[in-house]
Amino acid sequence: MEELRNNIDKQKLVVLGAGESGVGAAILAQRKGYDVFVSDYGAIPLAFKARLNEYKIPYEEDGHNELVILGSQIVIKSPGIPQTAPIVKKVKEAEIDILSEIEFASQYTDAQLICITGSNGKSTTATLTWFILRQAGLNVGLAGNIGKSFAEQVAHEKHDYYVLEISSFMLDDIKQMKIDIAVLLNITPDHLDRYDYKMENYAKSKFKIIQNQDQGGVFIFNQDDEEIMKRLDSYTTPAQKYPFTQQGELVEGAYVDMDHNIVIKVLNQDTFDMSINELALQGKHNVYNNMASGIVAKVLELRNESIRESMGEYQNIAHRLEHVSQIGGVNFINDSKATNVNSVWYALESMPGDVVLIMGGVDKGNDYHILKDLVRTKVRAIVCIGEDNQRIHEAFSDDTEIMVNTANMQDAVSMAYHLAKKGDTVLLSPACASFDLFKNYEDRGDQFKSAVRDL
Repeated sequence: MEELRNNIDKQKLVVLGAGESGVGAAILAQRKGYDVFVSDYGAIPLAFKARLNEYKIPYEEDGHNELVILGSQIVIKSPGIPQTAPIVKKVKEAEIDILSEIEFASQYTDAQLICITGSNGKSTTATLTWFILRQAGLNVGLAGNIGKSFAEQVAHEKHDYYVLEISSFMLDDIKQMKIDIAVLLNITPDHLDRYDYKMENYAKSKFKIIQNQDQGGVFIFNQDDEEIMKRLDSYTTPAQKYPFTQQGELVEGAYVDMDHNIVIKVLNQDTFDMSINELALQGKHNVYNNMASGIVAKVLELRNESIRESMGEYQNIAHRLEHVSQIGGVNFINDSKATNVNSVWYALESMPGDVVLIMGGVDKGNDYHILKDLVRTKVRAIVCIGEDNQRIHEAFSDDTEIMVNTANMQDAVSMAYHLAKKGDTVLLSPACASFDLFKNYEDRGDQFKSAVRDL
């Protein structure tokens, strides 16, 4: 990799996929002297075309020119493109180097890399960690699976730290990238279609976050997660390990004590403590998120007062348990980013009262069994949105009295408001992908917020 960095000489570099990461990688590659070409099998959104045109980067859409692609020396593959895609197979057969955007960008920055992964909570934890570091005065960027691409930030900005939200798809493509502080929040079934429907394959991808760490690295992990603990001994790292738990005290790491305080103990640092009732983000799952972020902050030797202040002031990201409004005593929460069953479990668990749940969309082979107890005890009604909600009806017909189908977000919100009582929460937490009725989960969440405002 170092040889690539120092011996570019106008090497031909092709970027597959013209989304946020692909366009960012193309911009960085151009700045570093590569002869860049972007190829997308589908249509390129107008906003990304405009950025490519601005930098005069040539591109194609609606198909791949194999002659051009296979004539390159390096290919950067967007994380959404599976290894089994025909063009990726041909690139491998041609023995052309394939890099991910984050690995490529990591070659061109000396910043400390704080990478956060997990099936649930990684967006919140990454953003919270970035917020704590920024509030403490550190020069820190936020990238990865969130916000502006890592590569484009490296091209234009110079941060001392980067907090990267890392998906399993991104981890699949890591080869030599070394992560300074690795955070593994949890491993629950998600995207199993990409991993031959084998949990072991998915877990292996998650553990790649520690594969290149050395003794100077830090590995932070959830000791209460069954899948992590089952495999911890199989994926070793020389890095310093800091677990976090809500099930007892630890000598080092983070835990919740008998008085409901988060306690964080990190080597050679004074102990941090804070009441969980003072956290801006409430709910059991958010205690885990705060513990993980807090360990990162303590490892970086931030002051306790600064960490405590940030944890008490932080406001959640859009589309993840985002409070939209209160109308007629009914709260409206946008959790459109909850595209799997476990995310919905976390959302329901954190709700203080009865819930009217809006859910549905493109089912990814969901197992709804883990939601049944929470639906039975907390959900007043389920409002289905999507083209096919048969499996949701089959899963919960015995657990809640009211289940209705709606054809669009406007109708779903109107029906949910009609069914809710004062003090209830209308929660959009779909458990499904969005691309039957919406462009993406952001579009779904935005339509939810717009419909609430129209009530």
